[in-house]
Amino acid sequence: MKDSLRTGLTFGLTSGVITTLGLMVGLHSGTHSRLVVIGGIVTIAVADAFSDALGIHISEEAEHVHNTFEIWISTLATFASKFLFALTFVVPVIFLPLTTAIIVSLVWGFLILTLLSLHIARAQGNNPWKVVGEHLLIAGVVIISTHYIGHFVGRVCSGKDVVSMLGL
Repeated sequence: MKDSLRTGLTFGLTSGVITTLGLMVGLHSGTHSRLVVIGGIVTIAVADAFSDALGIHISEEAEHVHNTFEIWISTLATFASKFLFALTFVVPVIFLPLTTAIIVSLVWGFLILTLLSLHIARAQGNNPWKVVGEHLLIAGVVIISTHYIGHFVGRVCSGKDVVSMLGL
């Protein structure tokens, strides 16, 4: 049961950070709308938490290693950690100017990823800074990508012609 709980929590937290930050950054760069960003966070908290929980559930079933109770522990832990953690990102968006809230959320998310990565690396006897660096690099790639995707979508939705944007 301990392994099942750890699987669900670590997956849910990691997915909660990366997915929510990516969505927030993309929506912010494309719309600059507090309401749109909050709506995106709540949507991710519900829809993606269910999706990830089902993904873990099916993955655990496919391994043929865990019993039904352990599978459901992983499923519920994934849902709860993803849902609750994603919702923590709403707080700065409500109480701070939007750009500041995005920065605070990035710091919060990277802190959680760092602490989680340090814990995992130490538990496995790996170089903690290598593991932290790898995980933060991946998160950074997602965030930078969604920032530019948000800009692109924002330009397209603002009436700019896609062909002329691409220089064709």
